[in-house]
Amino acid sequence: MPNEIPATSLAQLREKPYKIPRSTMIVIYNHSLEVLLIERADHPGYWQSVTGSQDEGEALLQTAIREVMEETGIDASLYQLTDWQKENVYEIYPIWRHRYAPDVTHNTEHVFGLVVPGRVAVTLSPREHLQHVWLPVEKAASLCFSWSNREAILSVPERMSR
Repeated sequence: MPNEIPATSLAQLREKPYKIPRSTMIVIYNHSLEVLLIERADHPGYWQSVTGSQDEGEALLQTAIREVMEETGIDASLYQLTDWQKENVYEIYPIWRHRYAPDVTHNTEHVFGLVVPGRVAVTLSPREHLQHVWLPVEKAASLCFSWSNREAILSVPERMSR
């Protein structure tokens, strides 16, 4: 039958570990209050900041640095990466639930900010993202599909004044 998954594929799927329901969001912005947004390859038209799940045994700061490098090619350790001491809990979209253990329905997202000195060069992972833009805070927030991402971006001006 053409719609059946071969037994070897099912075995491989079971061997892949479930994602940890803990992630990071890193809002990347510059002193001109421009925010970097990236467009998801798996959902064209969905714009966001850098995000990614924590790996087993990894500190959240390590997750943030790794995800920024993987998704943008930016070395976050060269710039001002700040833990915003903010967490958001949200329901995992049904289309992504298969990545998590069967009883997991919510994710806890930890927010970081990364201040860079202008429009630094960005190298996207084409498997994950289609394009990037640098936009003023309000415009960037308006494009984000995620409420937590919009909220974080809108807090950038206040955080810059600290």
